[in-house]
Amino acid sequence: MRTPAPDSRPVALTIAGSDSGGGAGIQADLATMAAHGVFGTSAITAVTAQNTRGVSSSHVLPTDEIDAQLEAVTDDFAIAAAKTGMLATTDVIETVAEHARTFPFPLVVDPVMVATSGDRLLEPDAERAYEELLGRATLATPNTDEAEVLTDIAVTDDESAVAAGEAILETGVDAVLVKGGHLPGETVRDILVTDGSVRTFEHPRVGTEATHGSGCTLGSAIAARLAAGDPLETAVEGATEFLERAVRYHYDVGEGHGAVNHMVSLRNEAARERTAEDVQAVVDRFVEADVSALVPEVGMNVVGATPYADSVAETAAVEGRITRTLSGVQPNRGVRFGASSHVARFLLSAREFAPDLRVAVNCRFDAVVEDALEALAWPVAEYDRDRQPDEIRETADSTMGWGARQAFADRDEPPVAVVDRGAVGKEALVKLVADDPETLADRTLALDREVTE
Repeated sequence: MRTPAPDSRPVALTIAGSDSGGGAGIQADLATMAAHGVFGTSAITAVTAQNTRGVSSSHVLPTDEIDAQLEAVTDDFAIAAAKTGMLATTDVIETVAEHARTFPFPLVVDPVMVATSGDRLLEPDAERAYEELLGRATLATPNTDEAEVLTDIAVTDDESAVAAGEAILETGVDAVLVKGGHLPGETVRDILVTDGSVRTFEHPRVGTEATHGSGCTLGSAIAARLAAGDPLETAVEGATEFLERAVRYHYDVGEGHGAVNHMVSLRNEAARERTAEDVQAVVDRFVEADVSALVPEVGMNVVGATPYADSVAETAAVEGRITRTLSGVQPNRGVRFGASSHVARFLLSAREFAPDLRVAVNCRFDAVVEDALEALAWPVAEYDRDRQPDEIRETADSTMGWGARQAFADRDEPPVAVVDRGAVGKEALVKLVADDPETLADRTLALDREVTE
């Protein structure tokens, strides 16, 4: 018999409807809580028949059953935070508000009124019943449409979002996060309004309609982070970043637009070791083959991105790069995350246009290499940093983004090689990219053979 080793976790509670399609509601909440390392409990308020295309029917549970669930959960578990989702009717809202009076933990209220698909999830007469529940809450997370219903203020910009948030504060809620995803524009701006302060969280809009479950996911991510002990602003900041990645790398499921990927951060973390091993395997092949002819003066680096990488810290590379020695090429140190700057930023920028790209390597570029690329007949793109606008030159991140746009945007087929002609005083390079490490190694060795023959 083995000795048990219990895993102690914070506990959170979701009070919401069930989504038979799995992308929103209770299912999304519990998945998001698990992704944050929090044990999730639930009180189901309604059962819906829905999928990625919409809601076909719903059945609200009797309030006695909701009472029983809430009493069972709060009587047994040390709940550290809770959130609400679909409450559907005045009776349900009032039932939850009655329980919320005794909650000794933070409560996040997502005033769900309409599904992403446009289907109504709340009786019109129940809209004003939210006032008492909000008065018991730590945070309300209305989208712009819900904020307008609650305040009669049409939210069209930052100023009106703040006005709506301040109006909702009058219910007694501690803070209001007015979500800006429904407003047009290249940037999504979520505005947190508290008594005496306003903070804006913004990120680039992801060009997808796969946002089913996004509101549920954000609310439960905030609740999970509060349960884990984060201050409110820290919890909101982390949750909005979590949601951005979950929407970008959404699940391609159903015949609608798909669903938010609640597990994306866990899967990204799980891929780190394999990514580092992949980079090391490519480096080992380069050392064995001695690719000295391709190593530029600045040194060569191999960079691998995790499948859902959004930052340099999520790319693995050789610390100190690969350099030429008297006995061939050698890595200066081992592979670690965040070790590359230039090549990593280029790979991340390229992934904005070709998300399947996982690996890249920088090689020297001159007339011999140019002839070799032509002989191999690969799709080749290029950019010239001397031609970039002055405002782009200010940061390397902007330069890499500009270069990737020149190389990858508006192309039917992503290039295999990208020539960076550098700038005054900068060495010209060619970067090879691929979807997997074996392909990258094969391409690099093929280029090496063509150059040395």
